[in-house]
Amino acid sequence: MGLSGIDARRPRGEGPADDSGRIPPGQRAQASWPVLHYGPVPRFKPERWDFQVYGATADGSKRAWDYAGFQELPADRVEADLHCVTKFTLLDNVWSGVLASTLIELAPPAPDATHAMVWAEYGYSANLRIDDLLRDTSILATHRNGEELTPEHGFPLRLVVPHLYAWKGPKWVRAIEYLVADRRGFWEERGYHNVGDPWQEQRYSYQED
Repeated sequence: MGLSGIDARRPRGEGPADDSGRIPPGQRAQASWPVLHYGPVPRFKPERWDFQVYGATADGSKRAWDYAGFQELPADRVEADLHCVTKFTLLDNVWSGVLASTLIELAPPAPDATHAMVWAEYGYSANLRIDDLLRDTSILATHRNGEELTPEHGFPLRLVVPHLYAWKGPKWVRAIEYLVADRRGFWEERGYHNVGDPWQEQRYSYQED
């Protein structure tokens, strides 16, 4: 199945080397992609892997795909920069995988669901508004720039939410839980901002209204 493409990058500045219009306040462009995560890299076991959508679903049921089934879902591509709260920005990425909106269409939330908790290996979590997942640039990525993600960068599946700081897109994602009220995720419980908009420099919880 062919890939369609979405370009989510901010417009460049005037000069060919001027990326000031695409880099949020307090960030710096960086060529390399450092490995940053909490805890060990999980060991991938395809025969035991699945992806689930549950919680406040429209019909009250849970949906699940095994590894082979997930690979058969419609593939897509998003061109988007990555902004890490540690202040580096990785420009010009091409993320390939399954759009989060595709999963939401296949397993829709209940009308009163407003948020989601994205669960990853070892109980790691990140909370998002459902509208964040519905953005046409939010993608459950399997590849970056045509190369399969490495285990250190989230293989087999990593959520990428380009309009928020990168911690809102966990590595090693396993589930989306729909919520009828917001609930803080792993880093939000430890002092990070509940929303995480890099263009507003929403880094820490003390900045919240």
